[in-house]
Parts: sequence; structure tokens; C-alpha cells
Amino acid sequence: MDRITAAKVLIETVERGSATAAAEALDMSRAMASRYIASIEDWSGTRLLHRTTRRLSLTSAGERVLELCKDMVRIADAVSDVAADAATPRGRLRVTAPSILAEALLIPLLADFAKAYQHIKIDLLISDRPVDLVQDRIDVAIRIANSLDPSLIAKRLGSCPSGLYAAPTYLTAHGQPGDVDDLKGHQCLTYANLGGGEWVLGNGRTRSVIQVSGSFQTNDALTLRRAAISAMGIAMLPRFSAEADVAEGRLRRVLEEWQPESMGIHALYVSRHHLPTAARVLIDFLGTRMSH
Repeated sequence: MDRITAAKVLIETVERGSATAAAEALDMSRAMASRYIASIEDWSGTRLLHRTTRRLSLTSAGERVLELCKDMVRIADAVSDVAADAATPRGRLRVTAPSILAEALLIPLLADFAKAYQHIKIDLLISDRPVDLVQDRIDVAIRIANSLDPSLIAKRLGSCPSGLYAAPTYLTAHGQPGDVDDLKGHQCLTYANLGGGEWVLGNGRTRSVIQVSGSFQTNDALTLRRAAISAMGIAMLPRFSAEADVAEGRLRRVLEEWQPESMGIHALYVSRHHLPTAARVLIDFLGTRMSH
């Protein structure tokens, strides 16, 4: 028979003064309650209760067993609480992501995540440069890359196709490039963290490596987008960030038939074995949403 239930029956029997009252409190028959008492006496190898027609009392062995039963029940309840916590992910997660991904894609997803998982708090560190996950105590790093640190565990969340974009006023003043070689005569806004002045473009038939230049470079992709909107030149930007600007007339596509290499959006973490449950939930959530 279940020893935890037997322990509860003994505790209730002593506190309520009878097996009948204990049975009612525990929603079982008196005969079942009596069998539980008998079973715990069998396990302990001694009589635990003095029974008379008027009253019920503990033997000296019963007093010791009662305290042990209380400890058993407390431990069982504590284990149940731990299991409940595991079933309901909770805690604080330190997450890092590049600025342009955070603004255009990640923040709306985290807003939905917060509604679904109210016991998980996100501490978001914005950085376009890779950070040391151990030193900075980062649980999950979200990165746009095809070349990943082999010392980290990576899970692909989605893809990040890019394109070339410029403000309408820039194109009016400087003209629309007709071919990739024409980019050499334009102000090209470059991203220091990815290729700098070397752009690799393909049109499905051929691949071209173009050395571009301009008067502006930055290590922040969100700043790069703002510079393009400000008519400073042509920029290579993720579609998830720039297409809304195209729809609202702030940017136009340039050389649409020529596309930069599509990159992956990945979740990076240090160890598969020590990943917090909350982090697993976040990664699965983002993977489901970004893959659509």
C-alpha cells in the first residue's frame, strides 16, 4: 500500500481521535483507513495505537513513528512543489541580440512570450558584437550568422534574407544603379561587423564579390538602417527590417535581382545539459514563431 497515504491516515487518526474521522477527512472508507493503519504497523513491526471504546492513544513506538510520518509527508509535499515549478517554467533569463533584430522582430515576439509565460522575466542585452556568454552570464544569445562559434550549442530559429536599399531622395539625386559594378560609383553604407566594404551578391546564375566604399560605416545595424533612410547612401539590410520602410515609402529596393547570401538566425547557449527550463521554453517559442 502507498506509504505516504498510510502516513497521512495515521496523522489524521491521531489528530482527529478516530479512524472514522480520519477516513471522512481523507475521503475513504473506514475499512480502508483501518487497513492503512494496520499496514503501517506491519511495516514498523510494532503496535502504534492503544484502542479502547472511549479513546485512542499512541504507544511510545507510535509517537516516534508519528514524527517520522510527518517528515515523510513534508518531504512528499516539497517534492510535489518542485515538480509543479518544473511544470511551470519560471525565473530570470539573460538574453542578448543585435539591435536591428531586437527592434524589428524580437521585441514583438517577446511581448507575446511574456503573455504566455508570466513567470519568466527577460533581461535583454542589446549588442551587435558577440559577447562572452560565460563571463556576461548570458543564458541565450540570438545571432544572425552562418559562421558560428564551435564551442557553443546552436539551434537554428529561422532565416534572414537581405537586400540592397536606399532612400528615394538618394536615388533621385544619384541615380538607380543598373548593375552590381555600378555600386562602385555610389555611396555605400557599410556594416563593420559583417564584411565591411566587401559585398557578396548573387542573381541565381552567378556570384559577384564587389568592393564598395562610402563616407559612412557603423558597427550597429539599426544605425545603418537609419542612415539609409536619411539618404546617406545604399545599405545592405535584413528584409524583416527594411520591407516595412519600403511599404511606407522611406526606402526603395536596389538591384532586386541581386541578393546577398541569406543568413541563419540562431539561438546560442553554452551547454545542452545545464540549460534552464525557461531558456528551453524561450528557444522553442522563438523557433516556432520565426520559422513561419
